[in-house]
Amino acid sequence: MKLFLMLGSISGFLFVALGAFGAHALKSKLEATGYLETFQTAVQYHMIHTLALIGVAILTQYLGATGLLTGAGWAFFIGIIIFSGSLYVLSLTGISILGAITPIGGVAFLTGWVLIFLAAWQG
Repeated sequence: MKLFLMLGSISGFLFVALGAFGAHALKSKLEATGYLETFQTAVQYHMIHTLALIGVAILTQYLGATGLLTGAGWAFFIGIIIFSGSLYVLSLTGISILGAITPIGGVAFLTGWVLIFLAAWQG
């Protein structure tokens, strides 16, 4: 689905930009606050699930734009926003309550992977 390819491209740009920004411009601030590893985790999961989002776009060409694949694409996109987004904001602001919503993004990631499995099973 073209939409997921476009979202994946934007997300890919953002994870590279945020990763570089964190590694260079923010490194000393993040080290001082103890949030460098948290920021790096956000970038890592952002990267992996951006590739998964692009993978969904490619899979729709082979299996068709099934509801399962569409659901997987949205689950990955929502997971990136909630999981990585909450960790980015937590790292930059120190607002620890954001850690409470991070697992919701993790569940979204897991949901996406299950939906891809189901799409493959049915396809």
